[in-house]
Amino acid sequence: MNRKAIILAAGQGKRMKSVHSKVMQPILNEPMLEHVIRELEAVHTQSIEVIVGHQKEEILDYFKDRIQSAVQEPQLGTGHALMCSLELKDEEGLVLITYGDVPCVRRETFEKVFTLASNCDACIVSAKIEDAGAYGRIVRTPEGQVVGIVEAKDATSEQLKIQEINTGIICFNQKKLFKHIKELKNQNAQHEYYLTDMIEIFVSYGYHVEAMIIDDMSEVMGVNDRLQLAQASQVIQKRINETWMSEGVTIIDPSQTWIDAKSVLSPDCVIYPGVTLNNAKLADHVTIKGPSFIENSSIDAYTQVDSSHIYDSTIGSQTTIGPHAHIRNHCVIGNHCRIGNYVEMKKTIFGDYSKSAHLTYLGDAVVGKHVNIGCGVVTVNYDGKHKHVTTIHDGAFIGSNANLVAPVIIGENALVAAGSTITQDVEDRAMGIARAYQVNKPSKGQSYKEK
Repeated sequence: MNRKAIILAAGQGKRMKSVHSKVMQPILNEPMLEHVIRELEAVHTQSIEVIVGHQKEEILDYFKDRIQSAVQEPQLGTGHALMCSLELKDEEGLVLITYGDVPCVRRETFEKVFTLASNCDACIVSAKIEDAGAYGRIVRTPEGQVVGIVEAKDATSEQLKIQEINTGIICFNQKKLFKHIKELKNQNAQHEYYLTDMIEIFVSYGYHVEAMIIDDMSEVMGVNDRLQLAQASQVIQKRINETWMSEGVTIIDPSQTWIDAKSVLSPDCVIYPGVTLNNAKLADHVTIKGPSFIENSSIDAYTQVDSSHIYDSTIGSQTTIGPHAHIRNHCVIGNHCRIGNYVEMKKTIFGDYSKSAHLTYLGDAVVGKHVNIGCGVVTVNYDGKHKHVTTIHDGAFIGSNANLVAPVIIGENALVAAGSTITQDVEDRAMGIARAYQVNKPSKGQSYKEK
């Protein structure tokens, strides 16, 4: 049966106090709405329409062709949002209504409600809580048949005792919803059209309505402010971490580890507290010690990263990174390398078995295999207008505190003497020395101090 989803996301989200749309607020490096759409895509939803309003351009620019869209202006309630839909049609199939600010619903829950709805005319996602407070109540007959949803402000004293509440997520028979959607009225204090009134309309026509009770209330928590945003982030963070631990990854403190939904980890990885992984790919037996931040990067097997930042780069196997290294802008680090403390690399290729142990900047460099980069080495890559490349061939040795002024080539097995500022190429197997001669003046030090 054809599946559609309509996501209501037109609200202003004033409590966020942000210039951005509420549904574009980030949860683990992705917009809140991304989490909803990804779970719907995972259950083979053929069409996903987002009802937009406030900051609609931001939403449409991000999701582009992944979604259909319709504009709700002004916002006159959830039922009115559905009336604005361009995808709700006189067709067979199912249409699920959910919300862009309810980001924690699992794909398994969406699958269950689609399945149940295929055997009835409407299926409500409900939950049971002891203190139902301001939630709408699910009203059933003594036999358990759903006959309506009553809002707390309109409920009788007996109805207020009901513990089964409406989460707002409902899946309808599309053809019947399309037929009756215009029967919604706005005869209430807010003069708004409520989606929940469709249940009463369906029941009045003798349609079969079910309610599916979910066990985990955190799945359907709404996000309206920064506190709830943090709470939703924790729910998804815990879920992702538990998934990877079940796949053989050791996460020493899951509450202090942030892994986004795009990251992929392999068995026997060890993740220490304070690690953030955004679109990171880790092969087996990789160890990451915090605080570390790894984004859009892949790390091969048996490599260790300690307290470092890695962006948009590829790291080979059996390599050590850090502590306090910074690797960015499409670096490619080979196998069996050592990138030590306070080393920064930018747009650099670093060959197998090469070492840069400490306090170095390598930018726009191509470094061969078995190269040793001494402490304090700098590739001087910028002339004020353009960046230039430094090339260091296999087996070269760069002494401490050397400046390599690009463009420059250091030949195979060449040596650059410590303290040199190299402005010309150094041939294969040659030694490059570029520093002033030392002059010692007897007794000058003592006389200077006595002045």
